[in-house]
Amino acid sequence: MKGFFSNLKGDAFGGLTAGIVALPLALAFGVSSGLGPSAGLYGAIFISFFAALFGGTNTQISGPTAPMTAVSMLVIAGLIGANNGDINKALPAILTVFLLAGLMQIGLGAIGIGKYIRYIPYPVVSGFMTAIGVMILITQFLPALGYYPKEDMAYVKEFIPQAEEVILDKILKEEAGEGILVLEDFKETIKRAEKISEEEIYLEAETLAKSNASGVIGSIRSLPRAIKSINYLELILCLITIVIIYGFKKITTSVPSTLVALLVVSGTAYGFGLEYRPIEEIPSGFPIPNLSIITDFSLGSIAPYFFTALSLSFLGAIDSLLTSVVADNMTKTKHNPNKELVGQGIGNSIAAIFGGIPGAGATIRTVVNINAGGKTRLSGMIAGVLLLIILLALGPVASQIPAAVLAGILITVGIGVMDYKGLKAIPSMPWVEVAIMLVVLFLSVFWDLVFAVGIGLVLASLMFMKKMGDVTARESKIESLHGLENNSKEKLWKDEVGFPKKLKEEIFIKHLNGPVFFGSTSELQRLATQIPETASHVILRMDRVPYMDQSGVYTLEEIILGLEQKGVKTHLVGVQKQPLYLAKNIDIVPDLIPEDQVFEDFDTCISYLKEVVEDIY
Repeated sequence: MKGFFSNLKGDAFGGLTAGIVALPLALAFGVSSGLGPSAGLYGAIFISFFAALFGGTNTQISGPTAPMTAVSMLVIAGLIGANNGDINKALPAILTVFLLAGLMQIGLGAIGIGKYIRYIPYPVVSGFMTAIGVMILITQFLPALGYYPKEDMAYVKEFIPQAEEVILDKILKEEAGEGILVLEDFKETIKRAEKISEEEIYLEAETLAKSNASGVIGSIRSLPRAIKSINYLELILCLITIVIIYGFKKITTSVPSTLVALLVVSGTAYGFGLEYRPIEEIPSGFPIPNLSIITDFSLGSIAPYFFTALSLSFLGAIDSLLTSVVADNMTKTKHNPNKELVGQGIGNSIAAIFGGIPGAGATIRTVVNINAGGKTRLSGMIAGVLLLIILLALGPVASQIPAAVLAGILITVGIGVMDYKGLKAIPSMPWVEVAIMLVVLFLSVFWDLVFAVGIGLVLASLMFMKKMGDVTARESKIESLHGLENNSKEKLWKDEVGFPKKLKEEIFIKHLNGPVFFGSTSELQRLATQIPETASHVILRMDRVPYMDQSGVYTLEEIILGLEQKGVKTHLVGVQKQPLYLAKNIDIVPDLIPEDQVFEDFDTCISYLKEVVEDIY
């Protein structure tokens, strides 16, 4: 406990500073996710406090981050769509997925996955981070221009026929659930359809319009409409926010420019009574657990999102541990990766129960904390408490923040999160790594983040295996010795010096060096073409083969079988334990090569061959 409060002043200042930096980002990420600013604030409060309390990086400040919000946005949009646009119906399933992701993170830490996260290839991480930046930028174009599709009456009216179809489909499903046969009692369907009001149809059309304009594709699709109906006040507020964020950094970095922009632009807009669009209302009072996670739990509704939850947990792990490495470099300490994952998992699980969006270790906030004097986990806990105090005391005030200001903040986040280091290195990178990075980038932006990362990892793994295969194949030399005819002193092994010259035409010696695996099978297959017509026996020297994989052993089997058909007998010398096990497992020994033809050393083999090989040539 003494160590816990050993740096109270520094931790207090670091935590307060990090909490202030986190406030506008938490609100912005909440709005971007689709659950509203309060969800971002709840996530920042609980993740910051509990990840610091139970985590393995003393100076880490955690909360909603751009990558986690981008994936969360997909989960939220998908489940709201599955619940006919009703966010209240979708909320239990959404929070259950987030809770599941948190529990998975705890599991990842408990089984020791933390130390393996660093092996994820850089092109995959680079492509993913750049994709996150691009996605945030594109999805903020509409709010930056002050365009909200569900408020565009002309656009909404385009979806009225589809809305009528959706509502009719609901009626048919209701009747099916009640056991009513529509074709036999179609009057009941007509009766229910007549009760549908114009308002219900329009509300459904609004939901469809919003859904159609959401995400990257939807934002691009709606951009021409947004440009035609720009709200110049919203655009100006957004641009001023961006200018202040970048401009204030040139004056001083001791005060967070994002907070300055939030306070200045919001205060000016509110003070002058401008007719701007505020963010959603932030509920006042202490956050309460959302028990609908338990009471409205449905396995069927979250089953399609199991792998998304898993990807969220892995993404949070990568995000957090990368920040932990940054913290280690700055503080000259060493974090505990598995404990950090457990802490992040606990923080995300509790945040989900209280209705918060998931998060991870945040690099900028962690750096701010360290620079301000934070040294122990108390700093992260203080940051969470500060955000809770702001929620309790200033919730109604924060509700007056212009939505355009948060759009401006998110645009700067999108620009900042992109991996410029990776992009600048494209001309000097191997084309394979560039291809992987670009595949992950484009698939993430225009298709699916989760599948994009999965495909990127598979491609990177295949390329790595190919590279390792090429390298090992170069190092795995397969040399042929036809008796002593083509030998040089360098090629001969010591125990081959006494090889009987009279049998040089009848015995063919093959040296295998290094592992025999899928990368070296083509070299091994050349053996059959190298054996002269005069050879009646082949010695395969495997003294220096420590390992064979399935590809290698099957190739060896084909070669031996081909030699057998030509009447050439094969003898194995010095076979090590693992290759011999495989050879026996697929019956090369004893079906193709009797056990008495497998020799421990070359001398024993030659002694045997002297007795059985006849000097013909």
